[in-house]
Amino acid sequence: MKTISLDLRERIVAAYDGEEGTREEVAKRFRVSVGMVKKLLQQRRKTGELGDRHRYSGRKAKILPEYRERLGALIAAQPDLTLGEIKERLNMTCSVPALHYALAAMGLTFKKRRSMPPSRTAPTSRRPAKTGGGSRAASSRTGSSSSTSRPPRRT
Repeated sequence: MKTISLDLRERIVAAYDGEEGTREEVAKRFRVSVGMVKKLLQQRRKTGELGDRHRYSGRKAKILPEYRERLGALIAAQPDLTLGEIKERLNMTCSVPALHYALAAMGLTFKKRRSMPPSRTAPTSRRPAKTGGGSRAASSRTGSSSSTSRPPRRT
């Protein structure tokens, strides 16, 4: 549903203020709901404005700017804390994903990284043998009768 224009909002309120009828009659005259007339009068009483308020709708953030400052200081002091530990230390009521999104918005990533480059030592186990679908010309079994077979191992 579209937002009604500011001009129409002002005319509705002016008609009601000019005692041109009850809320129901004003609503019928301007072809809006009685709830819309009531909402406009209530909004004017609370804020003094009649404009749309879409920017104020939706869920309100639980992680306020003062939390963000403390959050940044805590992570700078102890960067290896988990999200759950951070939430407990700051006594936050938000969810762990909300904390994750707040950290991302602050430009802080929570990915664990190695503090040193990986070791250059050789692998400790041999690579697995390739599985083949080709011919079985060579066999390593003792006693096989292939021309390329190896002699039996002595133990």
